[in-house]
Amino acid sequence: MQDIRFGSYNMLPPVVKNLIIINVLFYLGTIGMGSAFHIDLDKYLGLHYFLSPDFQPYQIITYLFMHSSRDFTHILFNMFGLWMFGTTLENFWGPKKFLIYYMVAGIGAGLIQWLTMYISFTHYASALPQNIVDEIIKEGPVIFAQGKNYINGAMGHLNAVLNTTVIGASGAVYGLLLAFGMMFPNSLIYVYFLFPIKAKWFVAIFGAIELFSGIRNSATDNVAHFAHLGGMLFGFILIKIWQKQKLV
Repeated sequence: MQDIRFGSYNMLPPVVKNLIIINVLFYLGTIGMGSAFHIDLDKYLGLHYFLSPDFQPYQIITYLFMHSSRDFTHILFNMFGLWMFGTTLENFWGPKKFLIYYMVAGIGAGLIQWLTMYISFTHYASALPQNIVDEIIKEGPVIFAQGKNYINGAMGHLNAVLNTTVIGASGAVYGLLLAFGMMFPNSLIYVYFLFPIKAKWFVAIFGAIELFSGIRNSATDNVAHFAHLGGMLFGFILIKIWQKQKLV
């Protein structure tokens, strides 16, 4: 079990503080641009499938700072998780290493989400003639923007994948959770502030829940479960590399 010199412990270290500020500014900007100018920042900064007309390569980074303007709990819980786990990790690793880890986990989460979208898109496209797939790629975004979708199951799912927008810091936060469990496996986490559980078991349970939910409900519950797992996977790989290099 790792330890921290609590004499120098900062309750709001600089990288965590600035990440929270950036996320809040993006959140307020999303609300302000939407209400004042009817500009949907999710369209430009959220993560889109690469065949979507709204796709841009930079979205693999910007999506990390976007949160739903219609659900305050989305940013609230992500920022709480960033502060809760990120504070300890930044104090332990230092600002530079912590920021590298956070971005690797977040970008890795986006890459896994893209892979998941690709697998889903390929699966549903294989059940349709190519001319129908081309029609969905061309006309589907307009239909989806109107709050409608195709009645045919394969066409509807294909269009949903094509027009899904992924936003939020959850993948990076799940990476922080994984890192906390690896660095401080026997530290106690209090579920609902009442029930203690060791960090290593907390991480294992959350990982299993995300895997089960991703397999069972990924297409229906509007949560990017595999992005969460992607953040944990890339975080695990990076920590193993650092351990091999004796950097942690």
